Amino acid sequence: MERSSHREGGAASKPAAERSGGQPPKLLDQMRERVHRLGYSPRTEEAYVGWARRFILANGVRHPRELGAPEVERFLTGLAVQGNVSASTQNQALAALLFLYRQVLGIELPWMADIKRAKKPERLPLVLGHDEVLALLNGMSGVTWLGAALLYGAGLRLMECLRLRVKDVDFGRREITVRQGKGGKDRRTMLPAMAVEALQDQLREARRMHERDLSAGLGEVWLPDALARKFPNAGREWAWQYVFPASRRSTDPRSGQIRRHHLDASVLQQAVKRAVRQAGIDKPASCHTLRHSFATHLLEAGQDIRTIQELLGHKDVATTQIYTHVLNRGGHGVRSPLDR
Repeated sequence: MERSSHREGGAASKPAAERSGGQPPKLLDQMRERVHRLGYSPRTEEAYVGWARRFILANGVRHPRELGAPEVERFLTGLAVQGNVSASTQNQALAALLFLYRQVLGIELPWMADIKRAKKPERLPLVLGHDEVLALLNGMSGVTWLGAALLYGAGLRLMECLRLRVKDVDFGRREITVRQGKGGKDRRTMLPAMAVEALQDQLREARRMHERDLSAGLGEVWLPDALARKFPNAGREWAWQYVFPASRRSTDPRSGQIRRHHLDASVLQQAVKRAVRQAGIDKPASCHTLRHSFATHLLEAGQDIRTIQELLGHKDVATTQIYTHVLNRGGHGVRSPLDR
């Protein structure tokens, strides 16, 4: 990519036992195999295996079968106290250990259910004003402008934007279909009119890259395993290509195949960070801030909260209601008596 890396995965690699010359696979290799078999992303695989390794090392390289509730609780407490990690990081470590015991070792330990997950602090989302969003976008250009415009104009999450496929953009209906969003759900959101021309230009460039790859005997994009097995030739079809392809091909870490993946997340993240700084915005704004601003500005414009919930893909309207607390009308949307 402009620094490309495979974030979603590829065709299944050889079984761990085969790779090790017939020897029984090591515990962490078993964990990788199980994560992959259950369809988790490589990001989750890296995180879970990393936490399992840290847990084992923290307990003197003892096998997890020999460990129990005291060791797990001590490990998680140490993360919070000595490591000063966030609640979400602590919960991710617990999820990894639950996976290790239940899915890999096949051990259902009653005490694991009693371990309390760290409670995330309730924080209001950071939101930019209309002028600030305009200043930010005016400081960007090209493919990163288009990506940021879709984060704000369609309420996409960062990876939802980068993983868009050609078939998921409908210019006729002015719609974008988000596949396998958070929670594995599909949803539809709007395609902003301001982004149409730039998006068409981007697709023309992506098609040229795809045709060059096909001419080189390549051109296959990653597909979820079930689709790859059911439609073995779909990976080379134009409809399945990424809207935001990487500038360079890369090697799939699981299958070893050379493919063109989507743009690396850091490219857009760093571009937004530079634009925030250049615009003189004194807020720690990020790509996700644009999604927060999308929801808040729709509420300010009088859009009903249920529609916004569907556009954002929130499971519960209570999640969407947090934006009612950051409307541009003072605390809780109440007018101050000083302004009367």
